[in-house]
Parts: sequence; structure tokens; C-alpha cells
Amino acid sequence: MLNISLPDNLETVITQQAEQAGFDTATDYLVHLVLREQERLSQQAKIEALLLEGLESGEPVEATDEWWEQKHSALIAQLPMD
Repeated sequence: MLNISLPDNLETVITQQAEQAGFDTATDYLVHLVLREQERLSQQAKIEALLLEGLESGEPVEATDEWWEQKHSALIAQLPMD
């Protein structure tokens, strides 16, 4: 268990935000915020890994309007026909 001392004005703000967000306690609200931050950091790490993978994936390609049109056409061609 972790006990945190907060200035009165900050405790008031957190309590009000917790109530407005529908949490039973300020503790529940703070736990929610910490878990949400952990998820955000995890997603950021995944995005950074994908960006690095993309940078290291081969020769660069200039993404012109023509290139995007070709990509779009290729994806449309892959869609299943009903």
C-alpha cells in the first residue's frame, strides 16, 4: 500500500475530478489514471518500434499522389467480391 500526502488544494481537485468521472473514491480515480498512463506508454513504445522497423525495412519510397493511387487500387483489388 502506498500512502501519498497531497496539498489540500490538489486533494480537492482530485476528489472533484474523481466524483465527476463517476469513481467511488479518489484512490480508484488515481489507480485508473496510472493504468491509463501505463497503457499510453506501452502504445507509444509499440509505435516507436514500428516506426524504427519501417525505417530499417529497405529503400525509401517517395509517397507521391501516383504512389498513393497505386496503393489504393491494389488494396481495392484485394477486397473480396460478394
